[in-house]
Amino acid sequence: MLIASNDQVLVNSIGQNTVSEELILDKKITVLTISDHPLLPSGVGTQTKYVIEALLRSGKFNVISLGGAVKHQDYTPQKIDGYPGSWEIFPVDGYGNAQIVNAFINDRKPDILYFMTDPRFYEWLWSIDDTIRKNIPMVYYHVWDNYPYPKFNQRYYESNDVIASISKVTSDIVRNVAPQVEEHYVPHAVDSNIFNEKTPEQIEKVLSSNKPFQDRFVFFWNNRNARRKQTGSLIHWYKDFLELEGVDRDKVCLFMHTDPNDPHGQPVQYLLDHLGFKEGEVVLSTGKLPADQMSMLYNVADCTINISDAEGFGLATLESLSCGTPIIVNMTGGLQEQVTDGEQWFGIGIQPASKAIIGSQQVPYIYEDRISREDFLNALLQMYQMDQDKRIQLGKLGQKHVQENYSFENFGKQWVDLMSSVYENYGSYETRKNYKNIKVEEL
Repeated sequence: MLIASNDQVLVNSIGQNTVSEELILDKKITVLTISDHPLLPSGVGTQTKYVIEALLRSGKFNVISLGGAVKHQDYTPQKIDGYPGSWEIFPVDGYGNAQIVNAFINDRKPDILYFMTDPRFYEWLWSIDDTIRKNIPMVYYHVWDNYPYPKFNQRYYESNDVIASISKVTSDIVRNVAPQVEEHYVPHAVDSNIFNEKTPEQIEKVLSSNKPFQDRFVFFWNNRNARRKQTGSLIHWYKDFLELEGVDRDKVCLFMHTDPNDPHGQPVQYLLDHLGFKEGEVVLSTGKLPADQMSMLYNVADCTINISDAEGFGLATLESLSCGTPIIVNMTGGLQEQVTDGEQWFGIGIQPASKAIIGSQQVPYIYEDRISREDFLNALLQMYQMDQDKRIQLGKLGQKHVQENYSFENFGKQWVDLMSSVYENYGSYETRKNYKNIKVEEL
């Protein structure tokens, strides 16, 4: 494998004194993480940060992070304020590579390797999985896959000592595809100290200073501008919604927080101009915002929308519910767990009208759940015309659902207990045990 110049610099520096003396000398459990950069605002980055912080707060762990998913401007290792000597982040392009990971394992001798995101991003990791597992256990926080069971992922699953599943859908898939692998259901969490219901005075202050939101029903869409998020369909269908009988287009607004120029997405501004939206009908927010400001945006909104074709969990909807704002979602992946608990509803769930198969030569198939235009318009109209008291009640029920099932405290405890048990049951670099070289049949 060719190593980019910045990667080679990182490899060469690993054996040098780039980590604090405290991290080297203490006897805590050391976890090497590979994921989105934990200081990025992405769902994967945010949850990785939550996992790391929970481990560090326990006082039992040190963490070395490979922070990927973006092209960095600065590759200087970062020591994180508040965790002196316990947490250091090494920025990498992509998600690293075999040479980088082997260099860290051989020099730092971490006790556990943790990684998170779609398994197809880690083709290079599976090529050396047996080498890694001979030395340290591998823990995979599995984000998403859709039904039917993705059998081509079997070898990925069986390459791990432990899998933590982010949704009940994912948990069921892993248990059916790789029943011999230890699996735990550990859903996302949301920080209710940040994402919570604001006072009427706080909300009014924001509304009074933002003219497009004044005296309007606000639909909020907070997603990456990526193909599976259905950015273009949202814009196209929302234009149709404005033309429905019973909709006062001067009294409703679609608020989109996204990057309109994401190379993996659709040309948002072009679509808005091409479809002829009037001023105030669609409002764009394009900059990165801190969590407390995002919390306020959920509070300003009357409803949050997520119609992604495939969603492992959907952190934005969970944040919305935590703020008491009801949701409209596609009933796919982890979104199903958020809009209803099987008895009560916290918004409107749209059943997929069809299932599409996409893929590539490397990835034979990926399933996507697609809703219909008609069902989406009906959901928008239903939420728009809903009695305000009923809509508020949906939000209150959703808030209670989040507090009972996705608490920050329980999430942290689950991860501390899980990683402690991995260390105890499977050993570490110096005490590796219960290791099996699993030969997986090619599919």
